[in-house]
Amino acid sequence: MPRLFTALEIPRDAALSLSLLRGGLPGARWIDVENYHLTLRFIGDVEGHVADEIANALDRVRRPSFTLTLSGVGAFGSKKPHSIYAGVAPSSDLVALQAEIERICQRLGLPAETRKFVPHVTLARLRNASDGDVALYLSGRGNFSTLPFRVGRFVLMSSRESVGGGPYVVEEAWPLLSADAREEEPHALPQRMLRP
Repeated sequence: MPRLFTALEIPRDAALSLSLLRGGLPGARWIDVENYHLTLRFIGDVEGHVADEIANALDRVRRPSFTLTLSGVGAFGSKKPHSIYAGVAPSSDLVALQAEIERICQRLGLPAETRKFVPHVTLARLRNASDGDVALYLSGRGNFSTLPFRVGRFVLMSSRESVGGGPYVVEEAWPLLSADAREEEPHALPQRMLRP
């Protein structure tokens, strides 16, 4: 059973910028560049009919496309760092999209997400990395930033249990509305990709 989550894909130019952050930290397992993503809502292992209900409900999301900038580097795990991530510059459109997806999941009976939404792209998982090495790594990369990029869709991704995350597969994608589409065609059709 695959694990499902909604996410934003990271475009190639931004992924290339992120890839330059790889290395220089003992005990880090770096995420493969093709697996970079920004998780909006972790759903987990669900039965096929529940996955279909989620996909059908996400069909109704009508949000504008927006611009996003990855900015800053940090670590999760205050007492013992367990992962390194790239942060995201504040975006009200991103927060609104995530909140709508969260509401949809709760309406379908999924438990509420207990953690506060901290938008990020995971770069590495840490195993036995020392606090000093992590602090040194972060201090040398604190001014990291990508050029802004346009977010034109969100996706439903799946992953299988594996070491280090991935491979991730886009199961379905939903376009976000461009300014033209909002004026002309308020009901853009989702890109259905779920396999039977």
